[in-house]
Amino acid sequence: MRKKVLSLMLVSTMVAGCLAGCGDSGNSSNSSNSSTNGGNDSSGSTSEASKSNLSSDGKTLNIYCWNEEFKTRVKDHYPDYKEVDSTHGTIGDVNVVWNITPNKDNAYQQNLDNTLQKQADAAADDKIDIFLVEADYALKYVDTDYTVPITDLGITDADIANQYKYTQDVVTDSKGVLKGLSWQGCPGVLFYNRDVAKEVLGSDDPDKVQESVKDWDTYNATAEKLKEKGYYITSSVNDSYRVYSNNVTSKWVEDGKVNIDANIEKWVDDSKKLVDAKETNTYELWSDDWSKGFYPEGKVFAYFGPAWLVNFSMAADQEGSIGNMGKWGATKGPQGFFWGGTWICACQGTDNADTIKDIMLKLTTDTDIMTDIVKKDDDFVNNKPAMEAMAKDTSYKSKILGGQNPLGMFAEGADSIDLSNISNYDQGCNEEFQNAMKGYFEGKSTKEEAIQAFYKAVKEKYPELETE
Repeated sequence: MRKKVLSLMLVSTMVAGCLAGCGDSGNSSNSSNSSTNGGNDSSGSTSEASKSNLSSDGKTLNIYCWNEEFKTRVKDHYPDYKEVDSTHGTIGDVNVVWNITPNKDNAYQQNLDNTLQKQADAAADDKIDIFLVEADYALKYVDTDYTVPITDLGITDADIANQYKYTQDVVTDSKGVLKGLSWQGCPGVLFYNRDVAKEVLGSDDPDKVQESVKDWDTYNATAEKLKEKGYYITSSVNDSYRVYSNNVTSKWVEDGKVNIDANIEKWVDDSKKLVDAKETNTYELWSDDWSKGFYPEGKVFAYFGPAWLVNFSMAADQEGSIGNMGKWGATKGPQGFFWGGTWICACQGTDNADTIKDIMLKLTTDTDIMTDIVKKDDDFVNNKPAMEAMAKDTSYKSKILGGQNPLGMFAEGADSIDLSNISNYDQGCNEEFQNAMKGYFEGKSTKEEAIQAFYKAVKEKYPELETE
């Protein structure tokens, strides 16, 4: 999750490169904006792709991603896909090539950026057809002409009517043009240790636990109770950061100047008190110390996260872990939030437009397929009818959550997510702010010194911004 964003100067270079290399990019932008303003009507077009530099006669489908997740979803749920080996498959007479570059040290974005800049001059079989993005840096790509408006693929408003709106907001460019789709939603909740809840709070029932974490003041008071019994409320201050940052009332950058929202300041003040009281720690997410709470001996009460965190990232497959024993529970927590997600983007210049359209429609709009993803993969999918039905399905129970069905809670959270304050600067500002505040939390700097360190780091990353 921790990736360094390239500067907006590079984004501008990418746009310029695309304008020079994609002959109809100017018309694409204008027509896409017009179609969005006019109601996202593709007039039934499926293969002409007249608004972008697209065709559908390609024989190689190149997909760029950072792990196996999307490949697994395609292999298991896209009916026309046949696997050849770990990096190759077929869809009809089209060869599928998986280009997987792990996220570590920003390698995925660097590889994607370098390849995109060669897109216009690449041979047909070497062009990127699909690439994936995450929420933290999606705007970096959707605000360039490298991403294709979904209307240009022939996908209409009616096709995507059952998706959660926030998943579309993430990949909507500054002109209001939708340029990607996701099969999943990632609303977050508070996952709590059921045994600790029984010991300290008297019950592990989600509704009763919620009363002890219903707002930040109550949550902080509960942290004190947990400390008295030898438990940390979370593994790290960084566990709660996204909950605060997803509930800001202003953007990181306002009128070209860096702005620290009041809810971010509240995270600092609340976190400092928790650290000083030894009620949480300052561990980096994904570190070994942070992960100790996946096991009972870690003495951690809760983690904040979406379905993918508890299902795939909290050692549920490891004997002796809390998840493996089915002893996590889920409740809403102090505020709603989201974390992560994967979006499918069609790349300008693809010669597999029809195939991409079909993949997008089947994996992100087909209710039967998406219900199957929930049942087989425990993913929360981007389809309201599927999630509403599964939330009422008494046969669906999460082993990791002790038999609880959390889908109704997730669905309610997904409906309430507000992304009106996201910006191109979010990933860089969030990362640098957390990095700078670590010194303050650990007593190595004052709060003001930490803020100045943040401003300095942001200025180095984004020279065009004002920081004072």
